[in-house]
Amino acid sequence: MKLIAIGDNVVDIYIERNEMFPGGNALNVAVLSRQYGATETAFIGIVGDDIEGDHIVESLKNNQVDVSKLRKAYGESGKAYVDLDEEGDRIFVNSNKGGVQSKMKLRLTQEDYNYIKKYDVLHTSIYSSLEEQLPHLQKLLPISYDFSTHFTDNTLKKVCPYLTFAFVSGSDLSAQEIEDLILTIHKLGTPNVLVTRGSKGVIMSDQMKRYQQGIKEVDVIDTLGAGDSFIAGFLTNYLINCTIEQSLQTAALKAAQTCEVIGAFGNGKQLIV
Repeated sequence: MKLIAIGDNVVDIYIERNEMFPGGNALNVAVLSRQYGATETAFIGIVGDDIEGDHIVESLKNNQVDVSKLRKAYGESGKAYVDLDEEGDRIFVNSNKGGVQSKMKLRLTQEDYNYIKKYDVLHTSIYSSLEEQLPHLQKLLPISYDFSTHFTDNTLKKVCPYLTFAFVSGSDLSAQEIEDLILTIHKLGTPNVLVTRGSKGVIMSDQMKRYQQGIKEVDVIDTLGAGDSFIAGFLTNYLINCTIEQSLQTAALKAAQTCEVIGAFGNGKQLIV
């Protein structure tokens, strides 16, 4: 199983620890999928020409993620400033709104497309500004997309016709709202919909059946990256022909294990004061 992730990346800066960790949904899924058994993963995105960008690239390489198509630009890498509450839930205090990524739209070339099509699945997110290129990418390979909580009806209509897997954060939604959302996404063309609900677990629909998966209990240190870990765990297992039930169970376990470490996958680096 080979996965490529395209789009968002940041350093999550833990204020009290004065330490930065590589992150961002697309980046995390590339790294974690490799850790969970993918034979090959790659990441395409834009980083700045700063120590944060260098740390992001170094962390990707250390985790055996191919960065041969990654772009580096003059400017700041994405930064998110994080605190943790007493339960280990992350609190985003501030950010630089994606840094240089927000000023430069990632434009894929024919060379990129030729490279991308050797993978089994592409993962991206609502933070990656890849919507205009989804119609072409969908002709090359299945697409997984994380909507997080930041989607509108227009976003769903624009994106869902090109997806194979849709992940949505729905911890604040009622049972009826989740059911309505699942049906809407299916009607727009996406066959597999997974709604994560925090401590209430996950609901998945493959159009034929609803599946429910509870969480795995652990001593929580930091919840940051748990959702990305779930995505990576599910995709990696499902695409090596595990059943949906097996893939959901493994994904829940991986998400729980991520809550036992600081950062989505570690690789922290002390900031220079």
